[in-house]
Amino acid sequence: MNYHRYFATERPPVETAIVGTGSFGRSFLLQAQHMKAVNARVAVDVDSATAAAALRAVGIPGERIRRCATAEQAEAAWAAGDFIAAGDLAQVVDLPIDVVIEATGHPEAGARHGELAIAAGRHLVLVSKEVDSVVGPELARRAREKGVVVTPVDGDQPSLLIGLISWAEVLGFEIVAAGKSSEYDFVLDAAEGAITSNGRTVPVPDFAGLGRLGDAAADERVAARSRAAAALSQRAVPDLCELLLVANATELSFDRPDLHAPIARIDEVASLLCPAEDGGLLAGTGRLDVFHCLRGAHEVSAAGGVFVVVRCTSEETWRILAEKGHLVGRTGNHATILLPRHLLGLEAATSVLEAAIHGASTGAAAPKPRYDLVARAQRDLPAGTVLAMGGHHHTIDGLGAELQPAAPLSPAAPAPFYLAANQRLVRDVRQGALVTMADIEIASGSVLLALRQAQDVAFFGHSAAA
Repeated sequence: MNYHRYFATERPPVETAIVGTGSFGRSFLLQAQHMKAVNARVAVDVDSATAAAALRAVGIPGERIRRCATAEQAEAAWAAGDFIAAGDLAQVVDLPIDVVIEATGHPEAGARHGELAIAAGRHLVLVSKEVDSVVGPELARRAREKGVVVTPVDGDQPSLLIGLISWAEVLGFEIVAAGKSSEYDFVLDAAEGAITSNGRTVPVPDFAGLGRLGDAAADERVAARSRAAAALSQRAVPDLCELLLVANATELSFDRPDLHAPIARIDEVASLLCPAEDGGLLAGTGRLDVFHCLRGAHEVSAAGGVFVVVRCTSEETWRILAEKGHLVGRTGNHATILLPRHLLGLEAATSVLEAAIHGASTGAAAPKPRYDLVARAQRDLPAGTVLAMGGHHHTIDGLGAELQPAAPLSPAAPAPFYLAANQRLVRDVRQGALVTMADIEIASGSVLLALRQAQDVAFFGHSAAA
């Protein structure tokens, strides 16, 4: 696709408001300063001081930033051509902006921001997968009714993967598997017998002899690698959450609730993420999964990128492509097509422009609630425990995550992971049990809960009271 098409119209630059000025928000603000087609003059965070600091951090002169506490102040700052720092989206949503970018990562606040943006007739770029995983289809449905768009964001894996899947489908490829590389590579130092991942190095003496797949049985080699690297986390909540969004936007599904998540070299993916009858791990085709990129320190990374594994329908064609360096599996029946990038806010503007100029999502036009991300207790959790969400990956201490077919809320139903986040347990939850709606107390007035109940009615025909 020729991206210069974004300059093909005579319209002025797309005006945006970024809500959440963490690493994603700041990288978007930074890149927007170098773009002709997008303006980013409005930043919103927990308070105007935080938003102003983000604007200064990307090079906006302090004298051009106005901290606004009311809609009237924001209107005056806009009219003066200044940059606006606010502590509440409600103070700026009625400015002449085209797109709201929700990047807080906070389930409840993000749900409120999404609702506000759509009600005001603004397109919504939904970076916060925590919100999307619980109520994304409902927000998209409401946006369609208002004549605007909700879209995931290029720069994060769900949008990039949905784009790659749609590209493969348009070209007629049979998709055997699709997915993403995990956020952090597993960098093997064979001489030292150690693996480094996410800044942590652990000894892996049992990894000797496991560095290459060769002709080993896929399930045995994957299991052996997993055991040898057991000191490193091999399941991450963000991986499951992001692939859930892809499942809700496509017809692809999962082999197992926690994914296979093999530790694998890039050139092994097509040999592992293919059906067992072809020597792989999968029970069928059209599966979503993640792999931990195994490599040496000076070997190429998958860069947290996305991939599809396709069936090789022409032996001659794929033999030629293999000779050119394409990633054909060991049987010759499957190949990996890899997009080795996700640039966070630096490439978010393509989703912004698709929504504002073309009225299109870089995800699905009408996602459906096909799966839920649910929470399973990893230890006994007593009544009164607050399921506090924290850390860079927005995990909950004491809870693991897994994927299940979506179902309407009811007291006995598993609580969506990010609906349970930051809620208090009203009764004990035993180790190994799923957290249900009856286990948690949700504060009255929860926008996230109300949106989910509306989603259940819209897609399942009913919603039971939580």
